[in-house]
Amino acid sequence: MANRKKTETEKTIKKEEKIRKPTSGPLRDKTRSMARLVAAVGKVIQRTGYAGLTASNIALAAGLDKKLIWSYFGGVDNLVEEFIRQKDFWKHAANGMISDLLKESENIGQKQITELLQNQFEVVLKDKALQKIIHWEIGEKNKLLRDLADNREEIGEALFEVILPDFEKGNVHNLRGRLALLIGGIYYLSLHAKANGSTFCGLDILNDAGKNEVQTAIHDLIELTYRQANVKK
Repeated sequence: MANRKKTETEKTIKKEEKIRKPTSGPLRDKTRSMARLVAAVGKVIQRTGYAGLTASNIALAAGLDKKLIWSYFGGVDNLVEEFIRQKDFWKHAANGMISDLLKESENIGQKQITELLQNQFEVVLKDKALQKIIHWEIGEKNKLLRDLADNREEIGEALFEVILPDFEKGNVHNLRGRLALLIGGIYYLSLHAKANGSTFCGLDILNDAGKNEVQTAIHDLIELTYRQANVKK
């Protein structure tokens, strides 16, 4: 009797599993396929540049039917947009960091700003796909990339609203200009080094010594700015 009950229970469990599998399986497959398509955009950009971002090339790199691009994303443009949003430092990585900082905005000071910019330098220097996106952004007028840039500005503006009041009474009135030069320098140094491997101002940031000098310079320039403004944070 006990064995029969056990057998009936096992049959019930197996039956329930069969009922659940058709529901969860396709969802898992869709999630995996979407991730593969997004990753494939990066592969295509690195191999052929943004001119090669066609449905056929992306599908081939993903090993999937190109029809899925329309089924899951509504088209190539939306898929590329999703990839760029995931890769963009200020939209993806920095947005999370800034959101965390803004939860305790009174504690934002030179340490936090320094770490944010140093992290950006590390990310841009390492991520080949992100480098291609930056090249694309500065080399072509494109609505998607303009929207991304505008969104990046909104994220940065939330941080400026918090830190600018600290500098209102000090001797530093060009904080935006200083940070613009730092961030622009981070982009250019990274792109320059990765594009042709040559030095800049005698620095090779592809080796540890050159990279560490730039990281130290970011720290020193932020520290100098806070000291000149007499902001003790």
